[in-house]
Amino acid sequence: MKTIASAVRLVSLVLTMSLLMAAQTASPAPIAPPRVLIVVAHPDDESCFAATVYQITHNLGGTVDQLVITNGEGGYRYSLLAESYYGVALTDEATGRAALPEIRKRELFESGRILGIANHFFLDQRDARYTQDVDEVLGQHWQKGVVLPEVQRRISGGAYDFVFTLFPTPDTHGGHKAATFTALTAAQQSDGRKPVVMGCQDTRVGAAQPLSWAGYQSPEHPFRSLPEVFTTDRTVKFGYKDALNYQIIVNWEIAAHKSQGAFQMAMSAADHEEFVILESGAESETARAEALFHALAERAAHPGKLQPAPERH
Repeated sequence: MKTIASAVRLVSLVLTMSLLMAAQTASPAPIAPPRVLIVVAHPDDESCFAATVYQITHNLGGTVDQLVITNGEGGYRYSLLAESYYGVALTDEATGRAALPEIRKRELFESGRILGIANHFFLDQRDARYTQDVDEVLGQHWQKGVVLPEVQRRISGGAYDFVFTLFPTPDTHGGHKAATFTALTAAQQSDGRKPVVMGCQDTRVGAAQPLSWAGYQSPEHPFRSLPEVFTTDRTVKFGYKDALNYQIIVNWEIAAHKSQGAFQMAMSAADHEEFVILESGAESETARAEALFHALAERAAHPGKLQPAPERH
């Protein structure tokens, strides 16, 4: 009898351990295909999260739209190599400012085709000059009473789960900071279920200086970011003999922006896309971000195909 009882206990123990191991290794329930809105100042700013966007549209079946606030004509100084490509004297300021808005939109459409972006929205605000002064951009470059209401309208009407934008560092372009603060304000003021707003920075493993998440400090533009960092690894290997990775996609996307010659030097310059949550008052911000990036990591080594975006009426 003791032998039988011992055997029963052993079988019970094995079953219990098997169930525990299965519970520990089981994947969480799949998330619904996410809806994301990118809000940035310039054509090519989407490069910060190019691999993340590609994986959302191809691996998770999500929908990504993009709203670009300026027309990007301030980039004429970097267009020397593109003059022969487009047959336009783009580095002449007057010519460049006249021609670049249309050229850069076409480049952005090509970039969007690579990443699987469904819809592009353009606000055609002036890209007047480089400055780190966010208030100069908001007060002098962009039309007052236009940008924030339009971003609010897109967020409210799009039922987005997430808004991606650039993390506002002290030394970045004032336009980048202005776009981020505008997106954050629009999300905070939106009715209904608010999107999770995430700020991005790119980095390379082993960089001499680690990323700082201290952020731009301004009494006029207060914001708070949560401490957890979410990462997309561009170097995840897949395909025949593991010869491919998402750096290839990022380089394709960068190459689409041919009018911005210096920008081409960013190819393969970073291998991680890192995000933090910018508090918008959204419900369960951390849990929603964790679910998204867990799903991305689970599928990263098994790229899928572009999922057709649902038609809008």
